[in-house]
Order: sequence, then structure tokens, then C-alpha cells
Amino acid sequence: MPYFVNSGSHLQTSKMETAKKPVITSGAHQGQSLSVAGGNYRILISGKETDGEFATIEMLVPPGGGPGPHAHAGFQESFYVVEGEVEVQSEDGIYTAGQGAYIVIPRGGIVHGFKNKSGNMAKLLCVVVPSGLEEMFLELGVPVAEGEFLPPPVIDDAMKKKMQDLAEKYGQKMYPPDYFTKSAKE
Repeated sequence: MPYFVNSGSHLQTSKMETAKKPVITSGAHQGQSLSVAGGNYRILISGKETDGEFATIEMLVPPGGGPGPHAHAGFQESFYVVEGEVEVQSEDGIYTAGQGAYIVIPRGGIVHGFKNKSGNMAKLLCVVVPSGLEEMFLELGVPVAEGEFLPPPVIDDAMKKKMQDLAEKYGQKMYPPDYFTKSAKE
């Protein structure tokens, strides 16, 4: 779209120079698949592809799966439930998110977590703004083939330390599994 520049007594037309970014695509079977705590996370779009603006992760969460209480002040995390349902718990309460639900965890550090309490697989689409969370999953997870599920890792002291260190490295704080029940009693 042209714009006008006043150059003394003459108006000159000039075209604004804008750098156009390319369209980013990810095919149905593309993206790194990782086993993370018993679930499968596929990095659809990474921060490397968006100049750090956002990342998109497909999450397959088996029954009983999902992250425990945690917080991250520096980024927003949004979930769209494609299939199944998860129970989202936060300092604000509990919400059962079924197919078609959309959840936004805003920046600021609210403690939250989710679990698949159903008997069926849940499929979520997660968008993080800015990117970075996918890098944590790449360090924590184990590469797997599409559709391959590994059992959850044994959470011994060494694994707890690794998870805590990675969480801190990527701007997250982890809380004990009983955080919400303890908070409700206080």
C-alpha cells in the first residue's frame, strides 16, 4: 500500500518496505515426537521457526497423565481440547475441559496443572507465547516414533532433581503434587 511523503512542496509516493515472513507449515506426520512423563508431545511449530514468538505442541495425554502443579510467570500457555477431556486445576479452582474447550493460563505465574481423569486418551493443542517450553520438552523427553508410547519414567530423587533443574532453566516453578489440597486446607 503506498504512502505519501511531504518533500518540500511536492508530495511523493513511496512504498513501505516490510519484510514478509514465510508461511510456516507442519504436516500431519511432521514434527519431533517425544515421550514426556508417559504422554506423547509432538512439536508442531518451534520457536526456531517463529523467531521465538510462539510454539505449538500437540499433546497426547493418556488416562492418569498430565503435569502436576507448576507456574510460569514469563509466558502464556493456551490449550485447545481436540479429543477427550482433562481436569484443569489452578489457584482459581477446578475446571473439566472437554472436547472443544479452550483454556488460557495467562502470564503472571498462577499455579496450575491438569490431569486426564477419564478412561480415554486426551488430545490437546498447546500454544505457548513466547516460545521456549518446547525446548524444555526436547531436553526432558525421549524421542519416540509417532504413536509409540513409553511408560512414565520412575520418579526417583535423580529424576526429581533433573525435572526441577530443567523447570527452573525454562522459567518454571514446580510445586508438590498435593499443592492444591494443602492450599485448600490453609
